[in-house]
Amino acid sequence: MSGFISLIFIYKMQAMDTQDLLSILRMRFEKHKTRHPNLKWENVVKKLEANPTKRASLQKMEESGGEPDVVDFDKKSGTFIFFDCSPESPKERRSWCYDKEALDKRKENKPKNNAMDVAKSMGIEILDETDYRFLQTLGAFDQKTSSWLKTPENIRKLGGAVFGDFRYGTVFVYHNGADSYYASRGFRGKLSV
Repeated sequence: MSGFISLIFIYKMQAMDTQDLLSILRMRFEKHKTRHPNLKWENVVKKLEANPTKRASLQKMEESGGEPDVVDFDKKSGTFIFFDCSPESPKERRSWCYDKEALDKRKENKPKNNAMDVAKSMGIEILDETDYRFLQTLGAFDQKTSSWLKTPENIRKLGGAVFGDFRYGTVFVYHNGADSYYASRGFRGKLSV
């Protein structure tokens, strides 16, 4: 992550305390009950209060425009699954190529960063195609933007990367060179807490 972006995250994290974050997450949880009809906020907040590292990751998701919300509960691991649920790809995570290899490959007009490294620095994973299609069952996301998706290794080895968007009432998953970047393409993350 570039130094400038790191400083923005640090500043914003200091500006927002834990109670502010939990309040925002609770309001979103209550506003969008259809995303998690059988879950109770009391159970979610217990997990969040007990895990400051995961809370910090959620804070980074929030501060970069992701609007994280609970979308599922994994009974096997006993964890709540958060996805970025902003209507469009998170604004502060756009205009980056897919990964460091792609960034290093560009000779000119390099973007400032890459999606995979930023996700890692935030402590989150990029949604894969299955996650993205599940997200789209909860609403209409990326109607004007697109989001990089975790790319299968066989595609990445050939220089490609996949992205998704929602147009014409349909989820589209397509490809680009991993070194491409667009002002309207970012990435969405997920976090298990």
